[in-house]
Amino acid sequence: MGDFTPINTLEGDGRFDAYVAQPEGEATAAIIVIQEIFGVNEGIRRKCDSWAKAGYLAIAPDLFWRIAPHIELDADVPEEMQQALDYIPRFDQDQGVRDLEATIKAARAKLTGGAKVGLVGYCLGGRVAFMTACRTDGDAFVGYYGVGIDGLLNEQHAIGKPTMLHIPTQDGFVPAETQAKMHEGLKDNAHVTLYDYEGLDHGFAAEMGNRRVEDAAQLADRRTADFFAEHLA
Repeated sequence: MGDFTPINTLEGDGRFDAYVAQPEGEATAAIIVIQEIFGVNEGIRRKCDSWAKAGYLAIAPDLFWRIAPHIELDADVPEEMQQALDYIPRFDQDQGVRDLEATIKAARAKLTGGAKVGLVGYCLGGRVAFMTACRTDGDAFVGYYGVGIDGLLNEQHAIGKPTMLHIPTQDGFVPAETQAKMHEGLKDNAHVTLYDYEGLDHGFAAEMGNRRVEDAAQLADRRTADFFAEHLA
């Protein structure tokens, strides 16, 4: 359904590709899909295609482009999982947020009538979604199993738009004490909603592959769809 198109950096010193899926009619709003550590792979592209079918302009920027363009890895292949983990310390998250700002700007240029832009991220993208909620002017934000958000809580005062986090309670990358800090630290933030998924692990809402837990993925995605329908209208 979609294809890759270039987006200029905010600084104007480079361009990165983004997968763009267009709806059949005029887009009601835009949703930016923030990749996992596996790049803009088939699973992320399928998520974009699903949002386009729902009437949104969907964009997934290639955030790893400074490491290597068009990285695509499979979480179910051990060697590729390790390769993806090795990319994490090489990825400049602050610059990634700047690239997402550029993507928000590009999305708004494609929309008419002041349509809004939401962002949804997974894994590393879940963490970066929280960072964009704190640092950008997007209109709504969703993070699935974001890692290390407890270390970002000092930025939450800057969140001014609706934000939702999906938290699997048995996340192998986010221990129980970290989850407790997230709940305690965000409980008084009127802009943030947290949902727990009992007994589930990291990646339960992956679009494809062995990590997916179908019923829970559908529940989380339904909550996300309702959230965007309300806040991007």
